[in-house]
Amino acid sequence: MPQLFNSRDIAYRDPFGAVAENTTVFFRVCVPREWGCHGAFLLVQPEAQPRQDIGMFWAGMADDTHEWWDVRFAPERAGVYWYAFRLELALGTGWLVRQPDGTATYSHTQPSPMWQLTCYEADFVTPDWLAGGILYQIFPDRFAASGKAKAGVPADRVLHGGWDEPVVWEPDAQGTIRNNDYFGGDLKGITKKLDYLRSLGVTCLYLNPIFESHSNHRYDTADYSRIDPLLGDERDLRALTREAGKRGIRVMLDGVFSHTGADSVYFNREGRYDTLGAYNSPVSPYSSWYRFRSWPRDYASWWGFETLPEVEELAPDFMQYINGEDGIVSRWLDAGAAGWRLDVADELPDGFLDALRARVKQTDPEALVLGEVWEDASNKESYGHRRRYLLGRQLDSVMNYPFRQAILLFLLQGGQREFFNCILSVVENYPPQVLRLLMNHIGTHDTERILTLLGGEPNRGRDRRWQAAQKLSADQRALGLRRLRLATLLQFALPGVPCIYYGDEAGMEGYKDPFNRGTYPWGHEDPALLSWYRRLGACRRACPALMEGEIVPVVTDNEDVVCFVRRGEGNALLVAVNRSDCEQRIPLSAEFSLGEVVLGDGHREGNVLVLSPLSGVWLTV
Repeated sequence: MPQLFNSRDIAYRDPFGAVAENTTVFFRVCVPREWGCHGAFLLVQPEAQPRQDIGMFWAGMADDTHEWWDVRFAPERAGVYWYAFRLELALGTGWLVRQPDGTATYSHTQPSPMWQLTCYEADFVTPDWLAGGILYQIFPDRFAASGKAKAGVPADRVLHGGWDEPVVWEPDAQGTIRNNDYFGGDLKGITKKLDYLRSLGVTCLYLNPIFESHSNHRYDTADYSRIDPLLGDERDLRALTREAGKRGIRVMLDGVFSHTGADSVYFNREGRYDTLGAYNSPVSPYSSWYRFRSWPRDYASWWGFETLPEVEELAPDFMQYINGEDGIVSRWLDAGAAGWRLDVADELPDGFLDALRARVKQTDPEALVLGEVWEDASNKESYGHRRRYLLGRQLDSVMNYPFRQAILLFLLQGGQREFFNCILSVVENYPPQVLRLLMNHIGTHDTERILTLLGGEPNRGRDRRWQAAQKLSADQRALGLRRLRLATLLQFALPGVPCIYYGDEAGMEGYKDPFNRGTYPWGHEDPALLSWYRRLGACRRACPALMEGEIVPVVTDNEDVVCFVRRGEGNALLVAVNRSDCEQRIPLSAEFSLGEVVLGDGHREGNVLVLSPLSGVWLTV
């Protein structure tokens, strides 16, 4: 039986997904003849504009009992458009409204919820070099140490005596968590491990902050113009980017521009620097960067942390310092960086993001601008209005938390429908040039280690003392490892670019910060897991469909199985995952009936794919 409407089926909406300005989009609804429809309207609600009610045309019978009504609409300007349908029926007025899977349901009330049509600027392009690649995130103090002596390291830093020591998590005698314990990981250490990273198939390193700061996480920037002395210096960064480039690897830096450290050249609350910081004097050259309610002690700070005074990003002096012709953004691109990951991008105002992107692209048109946004970035609201991150003048792409959530919910709770609703909503809403570059992570410095999440006891808000005492049992670890293979089978095959959080491939465990930020266990890796990640990387490189091909769900009647096809570049890949404790059998289409298993534990029996409990497969033709 025909559907009323389906935004993910080109029989009803063509083309699918986000479109460029002035692209004509075809809409069609299928109405039961018995409803007595004598008028149909496409309702289009542009952002902050009056709604348009556009008449549809009767287009003939779909079958003996259903009729088509259709219309064409071309959005003229970049933005988010919301749409639904109004029907004039024999019994009165009704509406077609959106279901989570993109289909329609009939409603007697006003149209809500509506479908989303994203329209991006016609000249919006994103860098090609990351498409089809693999990202690798490094917390610089904890990945690899060269052992080389450093100059200018502040005396108040606490240096661990051994690489394998646990992280410091308890407050000091004053009850303050200082985050000032260091293991000595550095840029030269990363450079020494580039061949290892290449063996994983890595094409881009994402480094957590590397600029001078007085905490081990370095999100409290003290000087944007200087590499932290424990990490090395500018020559070390240039050497890293140069040697990485020889191996086909680029380096992306972390830009923390919504706040600085209170202990910084610019604020100088602790008096560490010989500069006149904003805390030191109202006539400081940096005073316009900050918002004081009552100088000097009452100032706006990031989420109330007094060590992180908020920056007035649109202050002309700050804008010039960061985004000017000789500013911080262009300086470090000139030093070899391939792009910027923007911390808390949703807290940066539009004018700042516009200027930053313009400067990045003027400096290097192929440089990447990637933002931290935890929700659907195509329709995110902050600062009291709809954000335009993905329309062409701000971000190239974002960290893809929705995909992470979909993978975790499916593996831990089941739910094929919910999985596809989440995945296809992003695919539908994001411009294709953004979609191909999504940072698809399943763990970062802000989340529990993926192995702990998949195998361990849920944290449920327990305190640091409980978290510090936890270690996976043998059974928990075995379960976590099996689920991790399934998670990565999905992660490496979904649209976008998979990102490995350092040490996940080695089997690291840990709950939340700081337990997810231990040192990489060199010499103590899980060899089977490491081999699995290398195989994932090799198979991904060998599959052109994963660069920017389409994704087509293969819907089954089993909520414990996810199956989809990636298709493109004359190549097709079927991905199937069974999260249950029972064997599952999936009928194969003729296309895949002679397919080859290239990764995973499944096998074919004729035209049936057999998946043992907690197993998955990549099948290619």
